[in-house]
Amino acid sequence: MACGLIKYFESIFHLFFKVIEMERKTEYDVEQIFVDRWSPRAMSGEAIDDADLMSLFGAARWAPSAYNAQPWRFIYAKKQSAVWDTFFDLLAEMNQLWAKNASVLVVIVSRTDFEHDGKPNPTHSFDTGSAWENLALQGSAMGLVVHGMAGFDYAKAAKDLGVPDGYKIEAMIAIGKPGDKSQLPEKMRAIESPSDRKKVSEFVFEGRFRS
Repeated sequence: MACGLIKYFESIFHLFFKVIEMERKTEYDVEQIFVDRWSPRAMSGEAIDDADLMSLFGAARWAPSAYNAQPWRFIYAKKQSAVWDTFFDLLAEMNQLWAKNASVLVVIVSRTDFEHDGKPNPTHSFDTGSAWENLALQGSAMGLVVHGMAGFDYAKAAKDLGVPDGYKIEAMIAIGKPGDKSQLPEKMRAIESPSDRKKVSEFVFEGRFRS
């Protein structure tokens, strides 16, 4: 009896520390909002309130940009809307498997030149990435799933959504309320957890680049 209890508590002990080891750990002090954000795929299919959706875009609005050019543009479709299929059909089959339960699909676009003088804007993608990060962090803070995607047809997106020359298709986003990962395909269930990151020393160099 005692031996059985010992084995039981040992198993609980090891399980506890296995869970702890899976948690994201930071090397330095950073705000928890950055550590908590990740990209789940499991969504419930429930609708998101328009006010909540606009809060995400409102957060993107405050991103920094060169000359305050604000080159980002967001085109969205809500589920059950007349344009949903147009957006959904842009996705690679792999992404359709889980993004079908999103409440909103978004295409991110950037303007490639400056409005004030028409000259090329070398940081249009960089600045638009800042807006995307703001949106993603706001969504995480609100308890929503916000998952960026590169797996879609870029040329078809530009054509079907009427994006003119002078603008670049950057990425797509799936937004929704959290769901049960049991709804995901088996291979996706296995990776439905926050991923780790490289150590700071692997991408920060003093004085000179190192490979």
